[in-house]
Amino acid sequence: MPAKSQAQQKAAGAALSAKRGDTKKSELKGASKSMEKSMSEKELEKMASTSRKGKPEHKSKD
Repeated sequence: MPAKSQAQQKAAGAALSAKRGDTKKSELKGASKSMEKSMSEKELEKMASTSRKGKPEHKSKD
């Protein structure tokens, strides 16, 4: 599933980095921490590879 906002895409990238061992899992915060635990590497890769162009910084809660 593609990211719906830039913040979601960035969080997925951070979680993917930790899942691959490039970043320490203890450095993750908030959404990226829960994404790393609950999503597979393939799901994170798909979300992190989403283009940021045209995406809002944060998705509205509507």
